[in-house]
Amino acid sequence: MFREYSFVFAGLAVFAVAAILLLSRKPRWQEFLSLGVIGVGLIAAWGVLHPVQTPLMESAQKVQNMIGQGTPVLLEFQSPF
Repeated sequence: MFREYSFVFAGLAVFAVAAILLLSRKPRWQEFLSLGVIGVGLIAAWGVLHPVQTPLMESAQKVQNMIGQGTPVLLEFQSPF
């Protein structure tokens, strides 16, 4: 389970360490803002980096027909996580 969701677990660990470091003393609004920026950054990174299904993923015949037609074809293999 850790392998599939390693980004989520690592992000939570980074956020927890940042929260402990930033909020351990009497926090000011700058520390809360910094923690919010870290959280938004991690969520944005997940939104950009998580794998999504490609349009031709279910149609192997269409992909096979595209190969050898003079246009470069990029084949991408990835796990669903």
